Amino acid sequence: MFNLHSIFIYLITGLSLTSISFAQQNSDLLSKMDSIAKPAKGKVGVSVLNMETGKSLDYYGDEPCVMQSVFKFPVALAILDKIDKGEFSLQHKIHIAPKELVKDTWSPMRDSFPEGNVNLTFETLIKFMVSNSDNNACDILIHHLGGPKKLQKYLRKIGIDDIAVKYDEAGMSKKWNNQYKNWCSAKAMTELLEKFYTGKILSKANTDFLYQVMLETTTGKNRIVKLLPETTMVAHKTGSSETNAAGLTSGTNDVGIITLPNGQHLAVTIFITDSRAEYETIENTIAAIAKIIFDDFR
Repeated sequence: MFNLHSIFIYLITGLSLTSISFAQQNSDLLSKMDSIAKPAKGKVGVSVLNMETGKSLDYYGDEPCVMQSVFKFPVALAILDKIDKGEFSLQHKIHIAPKELVKDTWSPMRDSFPEGNVNLTFETLIKFMVSNSDNNACDILIHHLGGPKKLQKYLRKIGIDDIAVKYDEAGMSKKWNNQYKNWCSAKAMTELLEKFYTGKILSKANTDFLYQVMLETTTGKNRIVKLLPETTMVAHKTGSSETNAAGLTSGTNDVGIITLPNGQHLAVTIFITDSRAEYETIENTIAAIAKIIFDDFR
């Protein structure tokens, strides 16, 4: 028969063995990541959190990484926060002047309305910005926030520290080094994903709306989603830079929420900064990391 002392020892021993088991699993997974990350020839930052169980993993998760268009996710959060406060509404229309449709940038919205002088709702602009990663829609929305400084202030207010936003898309494109001023650690982005998905930031209606918009993302088909089962739900946001004359690709990213077969949800961030590999290799690295995470956490 167990006495109280025996029960205590039994429980502590069980917890210790569980901790050792999880530590070994993480060690094995980190070792696999080392092998997968090497061909990228750059800085790879990964952070994962199972939002139901609390199981997590970080691989250089505290390293600052170039965000590129991943920062459109926090832009959407900040806009929807204002909508929750009644300052805007999703159906409020904004007049888009021709000068706001910058020519030399990624913009499916501009391609849809090449002449400008069109009135578009906040809902439409958010969809263009997130699902299609539209740069013009992004900068129009940042303008309505009051600029990058306002976005930075908002992120601090909701408790995200290891993130910096100094430029909008137009500002990032002016000089190669400007993009490095918009950075985030993988761990901070996963924290932001968790706060968003668990309803700590927005109303349920706007949380559901943005989640659906992220499910409809059209970019990054060769990244997180590539090697996962076709039926896997992935609500995500990508970020991509150009490759300069020296063969340096400053940022190739994918972050989001993966629904596991058991119904649990992973907040996942994969950043690859300053890679000298071929673009296909960089994307394959993201896909392979996502696959081993999926297999380990399922």
